[in-house]
Amino acid sequence: MQSLSPPAAIPNLKPSVRILFVPTNPIKNRVEPSRLVVKCLHRFDNPSNLPSFGNSNGAVGATRADWQSSCAILASKVVSQQQDNAKAGSAGNITAVNGHKTLDLVPIENLPKPLTTDLSPAPMHGSQLRVAYQGVPGAYSEAAAAKAYPGCEAIPCDQFEVAFQAVELWIADRAVLPVENSLGGSIHRNYDLLLRHRLHIVGEVQLSIHHCLLALPGVRKEYLNCVISHPQALAQCEHTLTKLGLNVTREAVDDTAGAAEYVATRNLRDTAAIASARAAELYGLQILADGIQDDSSNLTRFVMLAREPIIPRTDRPFKTSIVFAHEEGTSVLFKVLSAFAFRNISLTKIESRPHRHRPIRLVDDANVGTAKHFEYMFYVDFEASMAETRAQNALAEVQEFTSFLRVLGSYPMDMTPCFPSRGD
Repeated sequence: MQSLSPPAAIPNLKPSVRILFVPTNPIKNRVEPSRLVVKCLHRFDNPSNLPSFGNSNGAVGATRADWQSSCAILASKVVSQQQDNAKAGSAGNITAVNGHKTLDLVPIENLPKPLTTDLSPAPMHGSQLRVAYQGVPGAYSEAAAAKAYPGCEAIPCDQFEVAFQAVELWIADRAVLPVENSLGGSIHRNYDLLLRHRLHIVGEVQLSIHHCLLALPGVRKEYLNCVISHPQALAQCEHTLTKLGLNVTREAVDDTAGAAEYVATRNLRDTAAIASARAAELYGLQILADGIQDDSSNLTRFVMLAREPIIPRTDRPFKTSIVFAHEEGTSVLFKVLSAFAFRNISLTKIESRPHRHRPIRLVDDANVGTAKHFEYMFYVDFEASMAETRAQNALAEVQEFTSFLRVLGSYPMDMTPCFPSRGD
């Protein structure tokens, strides 16, 4: 793949700002995102590098303003979720994935060329691995990225869709995606994104979630009229908030660290945020209450995504994730489960998702495709490596029973102990 020449130096940018220039025709390649901006890395490694959050008028400091304006150039390379949904209704947008065809994916040959001259994974070229995540610095997804890839360069993105596309467009090497919480259950929309995009699961991380109640310095609990955070975080702390006497309005926002940033940048003295201890440090907030999750065993499972799959092995525990469907709906489920039970393969997850009005085109041996509508898609995780004969035989049998089968990834299981995460 031909790479572009290194971008020219950009004057008047602060050292903590990093940007990639994307040569593009401003008219032909113009894409209007719906509030989707891939943010460049802005590292808060020490207090002197923090943005100015204490302004009386609630304005964001100049450093952060420079960061946002510099990174706006990447917006033209991001396609919004709404635009993808609009494409799904047109039969002319059918492209191939893993031998099958689907209606809402961008052909790999149409993806842009690499944006820099150094796009290989970091360990081979002495640079950091770039990991995209949804949220702002201080998010739990950032902590998951650091656990999976210590020393990585974390790239915050406004939405999960953007994190996927950051990897597809070579802006990042990996993406981290939360898929399941021990209290809130599966994050269904993210499972749908796994099906719609071409990325492969190459790892997983189990992260223990440690919530804190954050507010501006000097604010006391009795001053509060509102608590904001991600909907799941609000639900996970509901009983504790009541015990603290906080019978106040709850408002949902996109992510936990974003809630902390919102309180800080707008100087809200009547509002608290539920987020990590690291978010409090980054945005200059005080911790009013520590460990406010209702259940101390609050775990979130994250998966790591890459453009290429890893080679499965048998020298350590592996997990494999698949998705399948059949025209007859749920009637095939028993046969599929039997294929794993017969070979003593343990399932760690099985879940169905409605998939109406989103056809998948199946391709036969003559490369002739037929669009099929499936009532449900089934997602299954099982404890075996694709390098094992029993796993290969099980999937061969599953393929006989199903009309659509895709391996999302075969990857090492996270066997590390889950200690409470303070987001740092």
